Amino acid sequence: MAWIEAKQIAEAILDGFERHYRLFRGITAGAKARFEAADWAAAQMAARERISYYDTRVAETVALLRREFHLRDPSDILWRRVKIEYLRLLPLHHQPELAETYYNSVFCRLFDRRYYNNSYIFVWPMLSTEHLEAEIPIFRPYYPARDGFPRVVARILGDLGFTRPFRDRRRDIRCLLHAIRERFPRNRVLHQNFQLAVLREPFYRNKAAYVIGKAINGADQIPFIIPILNDEGQDGGPGGLYVDTLLSGEDEIADVFSFSRAYFMVDTEVPAAVVDFLRPLLRHKTKAELYTAIGLQKFGKAEFYRDFLKHLRYSGDEFMIAPGIRGMVMCVFTLPSFPFVFKVIKDRFPPPKEMTREVVMEKYQLVKLHDRVGRMADSWEYSHVAFPRARFSPVLLELLERECAESLEQDGDQLIIKHLYIERRMSPLNLYLHTADEEDIRHAISEYGLAIKQLAAANIFPGDFLFKNFGVTRQGRVVFYDYDELCYLTECQFREIPPAPYPEMEMGEEVWYTAGPNDVFPEEFETFLLTDPRIRKVFREMHSELFDPLWWRARQAHIRAGYLEDVFPYPIERRFTCSGLLAGAPAETRTTAG
Repeated sequence: MAWIEAKQIAEAILDGFERHYRLFRGITAGAKARFEAADWAAAQMAARERISYYDTRVAETVALLRREFHLRDPSDILWRRVKIEYLRLLPLHHQPELAETYYNSVFCRLFDRRYYNNSYIFVWPMLSTEHLEAEIPIFRPYYPARDGFPRVVARILGDLGFTRPFRDRRRDIRCLLHAIRERFPRNRVLHQNFQLAVLREPFYRNKAAYVIGKAINGADQIPFIIPILNDEGQDGGPGGLYVDTLLSGEDEIADVFSFSRAYFMVDTEVPAAVVDFLRPLLRHKTKAELYTAIGLQKFGKAEFYRDFLKHLRYSGDEFMIAPGIRGMVMCVFTLPSFPFVFKVIKDRFPPPKEMTREVVMEKYQLVKLHDRVGRMADSWEYSHVAFPRARFSPVLLELLERECAESLEQDGDQLIIKHLYIERRMSPLNLYLHTADEEDIRHAISEYGLAIKQLAAANIFPGDFLFKNFGVTRQGRVVFYDYDELCYLTECQFREIPPAPYPEMEMGEEVWYTAGPNDVFPEEFETFLLTDPRIRKVFREMHSELFDPLWWRARQAHIRAGYLEDVFPYPIERRFTCSGLLAGAPAETRTTAG
């Protein structure tokens, strides 16, 4: 009888996962229609909605189990049998790694954390995914040496199966051939079996469809991306699709897959096969990051934790306070040998902070659900994470016990942190600028201003523009990572500073004007931010419009009118100019491209 009950519970959990993945694929598959219809509002809504699918399905499964079964203590032999029965259901499954993670989520929702070990859940995966293949191959091969590049390029565009026509297909092919000749000059030796392998399904995000492929030249694999846009008839013509550029090489495509961008919509029966295709092309990206990039952030989170456990086993350095100015809301620490930071909400916030823990968590959830336009770091949120207490430096341990005691729990030689966020480690912008030369300052301030402009285009106002709240990535991009003051741009009231009643007041320490809770005075930015003359000069030259309230109000008007600005995950200089103008992008959007 116990085995029958165990089998029924296992089947119920797998049914819950399969319902989740069926709905996940359904909303993902709709990305193509939304892209062709240029329904950007629906695309953003679908991206937000899809993130919530997983937790909703887990809650449904937990409710069903509690309703239909007499669930005993997990130490009962029943749950060992459930795990065995669940494993028996997975060998021929196309998403076994995701199904294991779903099982873990259901179990952890049901029971106390003291049971979170490999006897009860899949701390380590039990099934390999390397052999998994979709019934229809995930990529198409093309042979330019046999068929010629013009025919192959035309076939690649045709095989995408778009119902909306290309605006000028000949021009797109001509631009791609020109770019290919630059990447593969005639004197470059091509292997006799040189081929292009192109994933069948484009990756959709925001207003673009990204065709992902690799050029295989002997032992070399060269990644490439063809971004396709929809001009929506903006120039008064009939509109249509067009190829925006060709990106090639790991450095050029890395930003498209950045941790500071939202998740792609890509329909796949076998996600492991897609990740295996991508891994050789993005060697700096972990398996966890690639699963997260295609919208499977829950498995990415589980895989990241496995990487973390493995790293702890094979390292000996201490956790320490992260470099930079300490924040008022978070305690941030890092492990020098591990390229991430751990952020714990403090128990109390000193003045002038007037917010609660719940508000901070809402801000992080807002960022999770919002389009990050490459300028806000993604975070993995964890509960009840066990750390070896002996690996914490005394200074860090004292700080956590003083500032975050309510988030800590002692369990033998382990320190349990009840709630934390984990993000990619970056160089704080204030520290970067402190040691930068003139060229690096120009680049960093250009990036900093672009980050603010692109966040504004996405209806995000950082709230606190201090350099310490921004970081510099490995690729040199500036990314915002301190979210406690963040709000929607449309919630702000951008005001001019009124004239002083008499001149002497301008020289005093106190301001002569009052400010409401949502009032922002852009003219103040220069006074508070640009104390270094070198930085002030560069910022004025590149981004002086950010001091103008009219500029901010114009951004708000665009957003309220439903206009979604273009923000490109590649430099504007990379866009094709074969027709003599940037393909379809209104001049106004070019200032935010980067």
